[in-house]
Amino acid sequence: MHSHLQYVAPKNALRNKVILVTGAGDGIGKEAAISYAKLGAEVILLGKTVEKLEATYDQIIADGGVQPTIVPIDFAGATPKNYTDMAASIEGQFKKLDVVLFNASVLGNLSPFSEITEKEFTEVMQVNLNSQFFMVQALLPLLRKTEQASVIFTTSSVGSQGRAYWGTYSISKFATEGMMQVLADEHKNTHVRFNCINPGGTRTNMRAKAFPGEKASSLLTPADIMPTYHYLAANDSAGINGETLSCQPK
Repeated sequence: MHSHLQYVAPKNALRNKVILVTGAGDGIGKEAAISYAKLGAEVILLGKTVEKLEATYDQIIADGGVQPTIVPIDFAGATPKNYTDMAASIEGQFKKLDVVLFNASVLGNLSPFSEITEKEFTEVMQVNLNSQFFMVQALLPLLRKTEQASVIFTTSSVGSQGRAYWGTYSISKFATEGMMQVLADEHKNTHVRFNCINPGGTRTNMRAKAFPGEKASSLLTPADIMPTYHYLAANDSAGINGETLSCQPK
């Protein structure tokens, strides 16, 4: 039933695939980018902090991977035109795009609903939702040209069951799941598929911010949950569309 949890990608399963990863400088995004490259992919590293992206780049090169491309972008301030320009640049350089992993998110503040400020709500939605909306619109023509394209969104348990004090983040993830489902239904008879991954509690900086008293050693690492990320990027998941796959099902 949870075959994606035990998925072992064949060697070079992602060879000749161009994969864009947002939030590629840290945590799950960094691990995904590095592991995709190990499986033969050519990776486009998106993120805000150039130094972190360069560290991911260096690791991919050290592992013998195909030279990746760094695209610094601050989702908090990016405009729709920034994304259409980026899409044109990707098409010019690579002629195609096989996989997009939307991993970048911000947590915002955990607070009572009545205390959520306009500034925080707007900032979290800009990064977690608006950036993905405009980026998908910009990338769709390129994705539709691809033989087997996979778009992977990142959700959370609070994106399917609301939780007290998680207002802004929770709402952004509910919206992400909704966007994925709309896109999946619109593209159900095409070669482009849309799914979500819920990584569950994972040893990342965001998790530490949300649960400062938690023992990090009790959590799975980003490397531990990569089978699901490999599965949705590989052609073996070609029939999966409109699903939310949990890396740590209850």
